[in-house]
Amino acid sequence: MGLFGSFLGIIGFVFGIPLGLLVGFFVFVYSETKQVKEPVVRPISELGPHALQELLPEIPLWVKTPDYERVDWLNKFLLDMWPYLDKAICEIIRSTTKPIFAEYIGKYQIKAIEFEELTLGTLPPTICGMKVLETNEKELVMEQVIKWAGNPNIVLNLQVSSLNITVQLVDLQVFAMPRITLRPLVPTFPCFAKVVVSLLEKPHVDFGMKISGGDIMAIPGLYRFVQETIKKQVASLYLWPQTLEVPILDESTVAIKKPVGILHVNVIRAHKLLKMDLLGSSDPYVKLSLTGDKLPAKKTTVKRKNLNPVWNEKFKLVVKDPQSQVLQLQVFDWDKVGAHDKLGMQLIPLKMLKPYDNKEFTLDLLKDTNINETPSKKPRGQIVVDLTFVPFKEDSNKFGGNSEGYGRKESGIDVVSDDEVQEGAGLLSVIIQEAEEVEGEHHNNPFAVLTFNGEKRKTKVMKKTRHPRWNEEFQFMLEEPPLREKIHIEIMSKRKTFSFLSKESLGHVEINLNDVVHNGRINDRYHLINSKNGEIHVDIRWKVV
Repeated sequence: MGLFGSFLGIIGFVFGIPLGLLVGFFVFVYSETKQVKEPVVRPISELGPHALQELLPEIPLWVKTPDYERVDWLNKFLLDMWPYLDKAICEIIRSTTKPIFAEYIGKYQIKAIEFEELTLGTLPPTICGMKVLETNEKELVMEQVIKWAGNPNIVLNLQVSSLNITVQLVDLQVFAMPRITLRPLVPTFPCFAKVVVSLLEKPHVDFGMKISGGDIMAIPGLYRFVQETIKKQVASLYLWPQTLEVPILDESTVAIKKPVGILHVNVIRAHKLLKMDLLGSSDPYVKLSLTGDKLPAKKTTVKRKNLNPVWNEKFKLVVKDPQSQVLQLQVFDWDKVGAHDKLGMQLIPLKMLKPYDNKEFTLDLLKDTNINETPSKKPRGQIVVDLTFVPFKEDSNKFGGNSEGYGRKESGIDVVSDDEVQEGAGLLSVIIQEAEEVEGEHHNNPFAVLTFNGEKRKTKVMKKTRHPRWNEEFQFMLEEPPLREKIHIEIMSKRKTFSFLSKESLGHVEINLNDVVHNGRINDRYHLINSKNGEIHVDIRWKVV
């Protein structure tokens, strides 16, 4: 029976395959073809919202809001750097948590706490979009949207009494919208003094937690409680306007110091100066300057042929740091030809002065700045000066002075009414920051010319640019508030080579100082007159003593 079945199987295989191929060939050739229907093509605009959601489950932020930019290059950078960032961040976590863990050793029967495993996994965070905000201050503001679905392996081992408890964090997911501000911008690498971080929305943090292998997040109600607790704690610390400040550089050493007061100097007289002329006389004058100040030195008048000159001349110097600055007094003998001979000099540290207190100094003149050096046998005479340090109104509290309020605060700015405007001296500070879209017909080498009270000041020339950045400050000491004064600023372009068209105007603006006196400060952009799209950014401040 078995032999007969095998024989029939062989016959069926031999005749069945050719017969099947033959029948299939005739069916394929002689059968009628059916017309194939073309697929229906419809524009996306005709699809409903549900169909769009299925096609695009997650629309990128840079598509929904055009002011956010794509940062694929930054994500590529994070991807390449992540293995190294992972190790560096984990080392920081270990070093930061080590003293915290040490505080709990010996408490609650805890004998040891240590990381058994600590890695952030192989998946870096993804920056879905970035927006850079423009402000008038010296800062850089960036807003990002960060998503991180990571695969970290963080295992914490706790030895409590005789038990070993392992706590494992798995399946971490984070969604956050931070705002990162770099400020102030300074001329020292890395060019900002601190990083300020805040969250624009409550973050979403999702994770699983296992204790000794059991998923405690499966406990009813615990998962939601942990989520809400994390959101509340993080929001209370970092949700805007709350911020986290990370210092990078010492602001006191790198930031540009602002004026805090005025030093009133009265150069009264000098006694028994050296004889430098052939006829046994000298033509003395005094130069005054403060250390750390780039402004030109002040000078008294020249007293002809006088070894005991009386000047009684008054000067005002701008003080930025009374604890470190020093007043330099140098007495010279004026000559018509050649350099002027130095008769002597002296230094007075400003920290010796108390605010508002008038103090007179009678000082022996020295040969040079080395005060500790043994005085020369040859006396150089004496100089008598009278000094008074007067801090500005808003800075008087820092130096122990009397600070009586003279205005009200609105958004951090002193606002003063017409009746409250203080008469008297003050400092007008004009900072010309930058200009945009300034374009000349023949060349573009822009510089700014500031005209105030008949005095002209100029910035440096920027070559071949329509967006010059000067960031130069000009100061004016005034005897009274400039209530009805104006500042004229004109952008000029200068060609280096000789030409009939060596200079041309790129636009100008006139700024009324009345608002500066009442508000204390104006930091704004102004459209340039006689310019198509040109703008200039100016920061003006008025401080009274």
